[in-house]
Amino acid sequence: MPLALLALAIGAFGIGTTEFVIMGLLPEVAGDFGVAIPTAGFLVTGYALGVVFGAPLMTVLGTRVSRKRMLMVLMGLFIVGNLLSALAPTFGAMLAGRVVASLAHGAFFGIGSVVAADLVAPDRKAGAIAMMFTGLTVANVVGAPLGTLVGQHAGWRLTFGIVAALGVVGLVGIARLVPEMPRPEGLRLRHELRAFTNAQVLLAMAMTVLGFGGVFAAITYIAPMMTHVAGFADGSMIWLLVLFGLGMVGGNLVGGKYADRALMPMLYVSLGGLAIVLAVFTVTAHHKVLATVTIMLIGALGFATVPPLQKRVLDQAHGAPTLASAVNIGAFNLGNALSAWLGGLVIAAGFGYTAPDWVGAVLAATALVLAVWSAALEGRARRAGRVVTGSVPADSPPAGAVPTDAAPAAQRTAVRP
Repeated sequence: MPLALLALAIGAFGIGTTEFVIMGLLPEVAGDFGVAIPTAGFLVTGYALGVVFGAPLMTVLGTRVSRKRMLMVLMGLFIVGNLLSALAPTFGAMLAGRVVASLAHGAFFGIGSVVAADLVAPDRKAGAIAMMFTGLTVANVVGAPLGTLVGQHAGWRLTFGIVAALGVVGLVGIARLVPEMPRPEGLRLRHELRAFTNAQVLLAMAMTVLGFGGVFAAITYIAPMMTHVAGFADGSMIWLLVLFGLGMVGGNLVGGKYADRALMPMLYVSLGGLAIVLAVFTVTAHHKVLATVTIMLIGALGFATVPPLQKRVLDQAHGAPTLASAVNIGAFNLGNALSAWLGGLVIAAGFGYTAPDWVGAVLAATALVLAVWSAALEGRARRAGRVVTGSVPADSPPAGAVPTDAAPAAQRTAVRP
């Protein structure tokens, strides 16, 4: 894999750290600013909403510059946002810093996915995307726990200062290692928007919302579930979340590897397995050892969907994938927000702390149904002689058949360093 992917992974590590570390530092931040914990929770909500709206906004604003330059601009925005959080004199200023940093999140991963895929051969695109997302998954294992530890012992402001420094490292890495990759000639915003008229793109995004939403339906309420149901001590939550992060790292790498070989079967396995494991969690949540294993499996199966779903969007939005890729990153966060809300509803209704697991199982199962439907529509269109994907299907037409312009379009997007 090209060294440029390392620079993208470092940027992803910094972004992942700032996204998740705030959850472990909410009491300290609330205490310093004299606000209630629910009010401090707006630092999480504001960031998530910033990702949802910032992904398309920043991508559209960057349509006239090269992808490398836009990645550098986004890392600069990320640095400014975290410095503002670290130096914030008031809670409102810190919330503004969180929103500024979040504006870089979706567009960075969206544009970064396109750049990562273009750095390698066509049969390694999902693996390259997974390598970039490894930075995000490792942030859950190393960045967020260490950031929480530093914040609790040396002050949360130092944590955000360190995160800003990580952004500087990522910015320098992108400047030095990522090659110049100008946008294709003649590509305009209307071409990017046209991708959203493709039903397959919309289906892939719906799978993203529901599939990864299934993960966060359970994980959002993992602390009360493990302490009140499984009987873990409060101090055990850090290492339980580390195990969840380890599962994410493994699932991300496996999902990237096999999505390059058989994308849709990989989605069937990961989404189906996720639905089953989330349903089983309603039982295993009552036993410490079984709950620990289940948490790792949720992380692994949940993030095994990310590389194939991201590549699915790139394939279906062939020729103009940048905006669709960024919006799909926002779809992950939309799924997180939706599932957390639904999980809270069933708990408030009196169904118990394990009820969100059923919500997650239903969401993942629905995503699986959409995946099967998407593949069926694609197969029907192929049999009818229509081209509905930018990638070359495994059962491509025999020699002598009339060629389509889809395969060359996909091939033209591959830029060798």
